[in-house]
Amino acid sequence: MTEKVPSIFLFKQIHDALEKRVNNGMREIKLTFSQVSVLRTLSNASGCQMSMKELEKALHVAQSTTARIVQNMERNGLVDSFGDASDKRVKYIRLTEKGKILNEAAQQRKDADEAAMFSGFSEEEKQMCLSMLERVKRNLML
Repeated sequence: MTEKVPSIFLFKQIHDALEKRVNNGMREIKLTFSQVSVLRTLSNASGCQMSMKELEKALHVAQSTTARIVQNMERNGLVDSFGDASDKRVKYIRLTEKGKILNEAAQQRKDADEAAMFSGFSEEEKQMCLSMLERVKRNLML
């Protein structure tokens, strides 16, 4: 008889497989997953820009991590930064045209990865799976 895999190991196997697939896909367009997260977050913000502090909160990462990611992205022409005219302590990050183009490419990769992940699922099964995963996430974040 085949031993049933404990759910925690199943989640780890799914995580590892998904991480490998996503990273390989992002490597093709010369982005990291962290950079894609920044592109996606900024593209959903008003004017495709937000303050560094807002970006840190949205990404749920430390200020130093956000600063390092943004510096690399700025060096590659994906974002630019500028200060607030009324408060020099505030720094804003904005998507460039190159950043917008690469965000679109990343979203297409994401759509392809999601399609593969839910291949063979009915729309109802997909929604049920997503709903349950949201519950698992909420349970673990308590």
